[in-house]
Amino acid sequence: MRWLAKILLSAAPKARLVSRSAGASRLNGGLCAMQCAVVCLFVLLAGCRLLPHQLPVTEAHELPVGQLVFHSDFELPRDHRLVRELILERDDICTTLGIPATDEPIHVYLFHNADRYQEYLMRNFPTVPSRRAFFLETDTRLTVYAHWSDRVAEDLRHEIAHGYLHAALPNLPVWIDEGLAEYFEVPRGLGGLNQPHVALLSDSMTQDHWQPNLRRLESLTESGQMNQRDYAESWAWVYFLLHSPPEKRVLLTNYLVDLRASGTAQPISARLAAIKVSPEEPLTKYIATLSDETKTR
Repeated sequence: MRWLAKILLSAAPKARLVSRSAGASRLNGGLCAMQCAVVCLFVLLAGCRLLPHQLPVTEAHELPVGQLVFHSDFELPRDHRLVRELILERDDICTTLGIPATDEPIHVYLFHNADRYQEYLMRNFPTVPSRRAFFLETDTRLTVYAHWSDRVAEDLRHEIAHGYLHAALPNLPVWIDEGLAEYFEVPRGLGGLNQPHVALLSDSMTQDHWQPNLRRLESLTESGQMNQRDYAESWAWVYFLLHSPPEKRVLLTNYLVDLRASGTAQPISARLAAIKVSPEEPLTKYIATLSDETKTR
């Protein structure tokens, strides 16, 4: 589940903050710790934030590798397998989606333990619930914050995926943004198969008679409108389209091409309707098939 805030501040750059909580859910947040320079402040369940630039405290070690610039309070080896995987993630994203890579740096601030990380969050993000990692986009900078843990690989794959995507694509709809991040957060070699999402959606269909609804997802404008099942459904649509025959796969990849070219694009649901495809029933069957396959592995 997500938590969002919109803040209007004087002389403050726009920012989008996307974060991962201590559990499996995602959260968004905004900053409220401003002084009397604030001209107007309001908090809403909404999307983009206006907030001041905060300088991290993890400057002891800096490691630029490819598009990523790691800043950490511990020494991170250049040839660490996680570093190598995160560098390769850019190629995976660009090859899978057919989008060009960019050179815009993504700054990754890593704390060696949860205590130092939480201390920094309390000082700089006091109103945001606890989370393990988050991605912050401003007009001039793409930044990921995280701490070392037994789930740091998953956290960084997810948040850095946001960075790679936002560096290349403007105005990503929230459901595609999160669906792609959920797809690329799984370890390389699994082809984007997010098994917890398969289980959640399969259980929802069986127990709650839930059915997918792409147009409803497309109507969501803010992450605060999404619950955990919405994240799973977003992943399912992305996975379904990317693993479909070429005539359906190009619906997503061409959408991203159009979005990159003009900043707007015809919705995926309209593209499916144009080829006379009603996707909800095929996706339902696809999820059931995935559930059966994952249970036998």
